[in-house]
Amino acid sequence: MRAGDRLPPLEIPVTRTLIVAGAIASRDYQDVHHDPELARQKGTPDIFMNILTTNGLVGRYVTDHFGPTAVLRKVSIRLGAPNHPGDTMVLTGSVEATDGGTAVVRVTGTNGLGTHVTGTVTVTLPAEEATP
Repeated sequence: MRAGDRLPPLEIPVTRTLIVAGAIASRDYQDVHHDPELARQKGTPDIFMNILTTNGLVGRYVTDHFGPTAVLRKVSIRLGAPNHPGDTMVLTGSVEATDGGTAVVRVTGTNGLGTHVTGTVTVTLPAEEATP
């Protein structure tokens, strides 16, 4: 793991089930995450993914790359364009900095509307895995 290393892109189909399941799993019962009609009444074309689901997917993206022993130390994200059913979110990332077994990874997620999420993830690997 070196500064400048790129993570391979990950395509995530944004399904209605993913949006609703993520909201339920995170106990976010806001109607805009499960009721299309109420979401439309509030000015959005359909239900949309909550930030906690996005946060989990960003974490998964990084740990899928670095492996099961990777430990997320910090996840800091900012949302942009919403993820609606039927779209695809594509996560990309690059290692910004390393310090021993710790790396800071910049992550971006885009969809058909634009940039859904940007942020950084600080991840630590056990010493024997951190060296190239």
